[in-house]
Amino acid sequence: MKEAIAILTGGGPAPGMNTVVGSVAKTFLNKGFRVIGLHEGYSGLFHKNPRMVDIDFPLADDIFNRGGSFLQMSRFKPTDANFENDFNLEFFTSNNIKLLVTVGGDDTASTANRIAKFLEAKQYPIANIHVPKTIDNDLPLPKGTPTFGYESAKDKGAVIARTVYVDARTSGNWFVLAAMGRSAGHLAWGIGAACHFPMTVIPEMFDKTTITVEKIVNLVVSSIIKRKIMGMDYGAAIISEGVFHALSDEEIAKSGVHFSYDDHGHPELGKVSKAHIFNEMLENKLKELKIKVKSRPVEIGYEVRCQTPVAYDLVYCSQLGMGVYQLYSEGKTGCMVYADSEGNISPLYLKDLQDPTTGKIPPRLVNIDSDEFRAIVNNILCYVTPEDYEAAKEYVANPEDYDFRKILNW
Repeated sequence: MKEAIAILTGGGPAPGMNTVVGSVAKTFLNKGFRVIGLHEGYSGLFHKNPRMVDIDFPLADDIFNRGGSFLQMSRFKPTDANFENDFNLEFFTSNNIKLLVTVGGDDTASTANRIAKFLEAKQYPIANIHVPKTIDNDLPLPKGTPTFGYESAKDKGAVIARTVYVDARTSGNWFVLAAMGRSAGHLAWGIGAACHFPMTVIPEMFDKTTITVEKIVNLVVSSIIKRKIMGMDYGAAIISEGVFHALSDEEIAKSGVHFSYDDHGHPELGKVSKAHIFNEMLENKLKELKIKVKSRPVEIGYEVRCQTPVAYDLVYCSQLGMGVYQLYSEGKTGCMVYADSEGNISPLYLKDLQDPTTGKIPPRLVNIDSDEFRAIVNNILCYVTPEDYEAAKEYVANPEDYDFRKILNW
């Protein structure tokens, strides 16, 4: 029987999923392997009759440049009992599978870490290599290397945000956008920077103060006041949905949102419109201040996850897919595949990245101490400063409450 590999995709989609799967398949097929695709993420490993498909070269070639994921995804999170009682070892032995390739973000990587430990403890001769993806860009890759999917999602998000900004300028309105990013603000920050938005709010900015609903709203109001002083009656603000993760239960209650939670314990932010919530809170604040501004909400979320990958991700994901074979041929296992800016492949071991207590892979946050971040804050964002206090009194009695740096305690 031919030696085989199995590949699955977990979590939510990101541009480049099919590029990775197609590139992995093409590379291993060329080396004489059988390639088995598993549907429904990790759940296939814990059922007696997993949904599976043989991926041949024509199929790999057909899917590699498409958006979405040919392999149906799942957020299934196996329990310790699943590992002990339900792990389908027969699937591996009966198909002569030598390697499990997992493609996903932080939760998928954390589960891959558990599987690597499980296989090692049981002394099963099955290698495990993970390919890191997420449009959130929050996996801790070295030297700021992006996670695949981020550049494509940012590009599509910037197309939407750019159009919205033109609408704001054309109609004399403000728009409040919310962007995906559960643990970090990379996507919102990248889109805001690309479109020169006068205000971007991400959780990392609150490094010296407790994040509250009022502070989020006041940052946007600060930008509105500053633009009015500048003679500009329009603008747009983008807010990372990750701010909800940093809010206390009391603050979330103030926002009026009631979340359900997924298998990993994360609030299901996709079920509510964060832009609508932020916009409503802003409207209430502006009404209280008697500042006449029309604002509209725009959500940037599911629209960018299945975006057709841009050239950057097509090349990058191909490198990662081919890199899986390189690491496997070198005997590597229990690791993530990493491609640097020159395409050099090396392993990142999950056990070295994990939190020693929880075993989870910690998120990579936006570096607010970088020159890039500070340049945008100092030159692109618009907000109230002490020099604006006198002019700002035309709009608010207490302009210092809307001083950008005071709000953040910077």
